[in-house]
Amino acid sequence: MEWASWSDFWHMGGYGFYVWGSYGVTAVCVAIEVLLLKRAAGDTRRRLKRMRQWEEQ
Repeated sequence: MEWASWSDFWHMGGYGFYVWGSYGVTAVCVAIEVLLLKRAAGDTRRRLKRMRQWEEQ
C-alpha cells in the first residue's frame, strides 16, 4: 500500500478507526496482562517467603 501523505496513512483508506482502534485495544490488553503477571509474581514471591519462614520455625 502506498500513501500520499501522513493523513492518508492515518486514515487507512477509510478503515483507520478500525485499524488503529484494534492496535489500541491490543496494546491495552497486553499492558493489563503484564501488570497482572507482575502482581501474580509478587504474590507468589510473598507466599514462598512465608512458607520458608514457616519451615524454619
